Amino acid sequence: MENDFNGDGIRDLVVADPEAPVGSQADAGEITVVYGGGKGSLRINQDSPGIPGAAEQGDQFGFELAVYDENQDGCSDVAVGLPYEDIDIRDTAGNLTGVASDAGMIQIIHGSTAGLGAGDGVTEYWQGEGRPLGGAAEAGDYVGYALAAGETAAGVPFLVAGFPGEAIGTDQDAGGAAYIHGINRAVAAFNQDTTAGGDVPGGTEQDDRFGASVAASSNHFAVGMPGEALGSYTFAGAAAVFSHTLVNGQPKPLFGMGQDQDNVSEDEETGDNFATGLAMAPYRPSGATSTNESLLAVGIPGEDNGGVRDTGAVQIFRITAAGTFTELNWISQMTPEVTGTDEAGDRFGHELAAINTSPSTVSTGSTVRLAIGVPGEDSGSGATDAGAVSIVPMVGTPGASDSWLAPGPDTPIADQEDRYMGQSLAAAPSHLHVGIAYGPIAFRGIEKYTWNTPAGGAPADRLLPGTNGLTANGKALGAKIR
Repeated sequence: MENDFNGDGIRDLVVADPEAPVGSQADAGEITVVYGGGKGSLRINQDSPGIPGAAEQGDQFGFELAVYDENQDGCSDVAVGLPYEDIDIRDTAGNLTGVASDAGMIQIIHGSTAGLGAGDGVTEYWQGEGRPLGGAAEAGDYVGYALAAGETAAGVPFLVAGFPGEAIGTDQDAGGAAYIHGINRAVAAFNQDTTAGGDVPGGTEQDDRFGASVAASSNHFAVGMPGEALGSYTFAGAAAVFSHTLVNGQPKPLFGMGQDQDNVSEDEETGDNFATGLAMAPYRPSGATSTNESLLAVGIPGEDNGGVRDTGAVQIFRITAAGTFTELNWISQMTPEVTGTDEAGDRFGHELAAINTSPSTVSTGSTVRLAIGVPGEDSGSGATDAGAVSIVPMVGTPGASDSWLAPGPDTPIADQEDRYMGQSLAAAPSHLHVGIAYGPIAFRGIEKYTWNTPAGGAPADRLLPGTNGLTANGKALGAKIR
C-alpha cells in the first residue's frame, strides 16, 4: 500500500510546512506524518534525531515530497526535497573550499513497523565530489525542486528528481534531472544534451529549466521544462517523456512535446509555461489485456484564452506502450460544460493531481480522474486569489462529470482572499487532499474530498491546524502533501 509508513495496512498522510521556523531558524521547514487509524503523528525536521544536517534558515525542508517504498521492506518511505539547502564544496582530499548556496539535496526517510524514521538510516542525494548524483554542487541548482516516485510495472522502485537551476556549460538554468532506481539505488543523471540512452528531446539552452516539474506512472515518466523557448517564443514551455526501460544505464527517451507540434493543439506563445504542472496515471484502453499505457496531463497556466491573459489550460495525452502519443483533450474554463469562466490570472492548470482508481480494469471517465488547481481564481464574492479546484475525467467529455470545489458560503471553507486553493494537491485512490496553506491563519488546513464530490460540495473530512498533531501556527502548513 502506498503511504503506509508503519506497515499496518492503513493509509497515512505526510504534510509539509517548508516555511516553518525550527528554533530560531526561519523557513527551515518541517514535515508532519499523520498516521491513519488515529495512531498519532510525528513531526520531523533537520534537528530531529536521526536526520542528518541541521535546521538552517531558508532550507525549506519539505518544499517537495514523494512517497514510495525505496528499500522494498513493505513500509513506505518519503523523499524530501530541500532545493534551498546550501552544500559544502570540498576538494578530493575532503578539504572545505566553499559553499554552494541553494544547491539543494534530497533526503529519503525510511518507514518501518515502528514508524517513519525508525527504519534504515536516511539516504541522501546531492551533487559534489564523490556524491551519488555526480556533477558539481553549484549555487542555485535546486536539487530536489521536483520529485516523483513509485514502482515500475516490473516492480522496481524509482525516484525522478529535477534540478531546474543546473547550468550546462555556459547555459544558466538549463536544468537537469536524475533517475534513481532499484534497491541498489543506481543513479542516472541526464539533461537535454544526454545521448547515452537515446537523444533527450531538445538541446540545453539558458532558462529551459528542465526538471522544474516531473510526473510518473508505472509505465512512463515525464520531465517538464516550462522555460523552453520555441522559436522566438520565450518561456513557451515543453516536456520530455521517457520509458522506464534502461539503455546504457539511462532511461529511454521517447519524445518531446510542445505547442509548436502539428499533433498538439493551440499555438506556442511567449509565457505559456507549458508543463508547469504535470500529472500522470496508468491507462488501459478498451480491448487491452494489460495496463501498459499512460495518461499525461500537462498544465499551461500562462495560456491566454480569448485574449485574456494567464487564464490557463490543460492538455491530456495518451502515451502508448509503443512510445507514441495522441492528444485526447484540451480543457479550459471555456470548454463546454466545464465550470467557471476564463479570467485574467486564474492560472488554471498550475498544479495537477491524477489517479486511476481501478488500474487493473479498462479505464473510464469514472476511474481516471484529474484534479486541476486554479490558485488565481477569484471567489464569487470577489475575494482575490481565493482559488479553486476543478475535477474532470481524463477520458471522455471533460464537462460531463466535472466538479468545482471552491471557498464559499455553502461550504466550510471560508471565502477569503489570497488563499490560493488549488496550489497544493495530492491524489489517493479514494480521495483528493487539497492543502490550503495561505490566507488568514484561522482558515488554513487540509481538505479531504471524495473524487465524486458534487460541484460546490463540502469536504468529507478536514485536518485543521492544531489538530492531529499539526502545528497550530504554521506559516505554510499543507504547501505540499502526499
